[in-house]
Amino acid sequence: MTSYKSDFLRVMRERGYIHQCSNEDALDAKASSGIITAYVGFDCTAASLHVGNLLGIMMLRKLQQAGHKPIVLIGGGTTRVGDPSGKDDTRKLLSDEQINENIASIRTVFERFLTFGDGPTDALLVNNEDWLLKLNYIDFLRDYGPHFTINRMMTFDSVKLRLEREQPLTFLEFNYMIFQAYDFLELNRQHDVTLQMGGSDQWGNIINGIELGRRVDQAELYALTTALLTTSSGTKMGKTAKGAVWLNEDMLSPYDYWQFWRNTEDNDVGRFLRLFTELPLAEIAELETLEGADLNEAKKLLATTACAMAHGEEKALAASETARKTFEQGTMASGLPSVDINASDLDNGLGLLTALVTAGLASSNGEARRHIKGGAVKINDVKAENEKRLLGGDDISDDGVIKLSVGKKRHVLLKTT
Repeated sequence: MTSYKSDFLRVMRERGYIHQCSNEDALDAKASSGIITAYVGFDCTAASLHVGNLLGIMMLRKLQQAGHKPIVLIGGGTTRVGDPSGKDDTRKLLSDEQINENIASIRTVFERFLTFGDGPTDALLVNNEDWLLKLNYIDFLRDYGPHFTINRMMTFDSVKLRLEREQPLTFLEFNYMIFQAYDFLELNRQHDVTLQMGGSDQWGNIINGIELGRRVDQAELYALTTALLTTSSGTKMGKTAKGAVWLNEDMLSPYDYWQFWRNTEDNDVGRFLRLFTELPLAEIAELETLEGADLNEAKKLLATTACAMAHGEEKALAASETARKTFEQGTMASGLPSVDINASDLDNGLGLLTALVTAGLASSNGEARRHIKGGAVKINDVKAENEKRLLGGDDISDDGVIKLSVGKKRHVLLKTT
């Protein structure tokens, strides 16, 4: 195994980030002799990033902590095309207005993890629409098209896997990898970026950019990817029964975010502590040897530490305390997620099935019925067995809410407006 000279690559390997690295000896020498500038790209297909994007953000954070300069590339241009990597369906095209609204919403997340400013290692946020939307398509094809072969592009996983599953790949999406390669070239020209980082599904696209930079500008560029995260049971990390684990508080409460990490599978605790917290490696090594109830304490530490990084220490501690009161004391905790309902709905009788869907505890009436038949649903901690049950004013507790629960870990407070 290579003994790295640079703090950056050494830390990245020790904490488990590195999956692939191009010309790692040269990159190591460059990182040990001066400041390197690296970027990770984030398309803006939703109003929030999710836990699946967190690995890229953490890579930029480690880069900055090692004394280098991180660049956050917002894909205002590439979002208009759509990345086919890892998808069977063509990405839904968004309007310019939707894209701009998403950019405004997600950009606040990066400030929690990175230090922005004008210093040599301060983070910078740029938008690829600044150059992609100005391209003359004919000139672009003439200047850069000859550097890409269909033969090579057909070997990339983002293309090959889609075709193997006999799913259509549009010409629009086929252009995505060319634009991503051009991003790398443009960032090298404008900001002296020499390293692109990302998930392993982006390896082919990043190598495209390296080759384009070498052929056009004789630039020496590098790639570093991390493995796509799955849990020990083989499921994609960041997906729950309630959907994506969003990083924006207005799309997922700090309590739900804390609970996501608390529910980490036993075999993943050590790995996630290394990737998503900054606890010392020696302490993590001790924590991952714990078993049973002791391991649950390690999960709580993971949850609180990860939540503090995303939402601040105060909200992380409040989420931890809410969980303690809910699960250990069995009391009503005001910090639980809440949903507003109209008082008139209760006056008329609010159906339990409707209430469960409204609260986000079921995706449909059918799923709500299955929860009830399985004995998983409680109203104010009392099991509900009648799917035709109506919620009314008598169900409002002394705290002014109705507590709905599915299982032991999913709780929502209904509040009247």
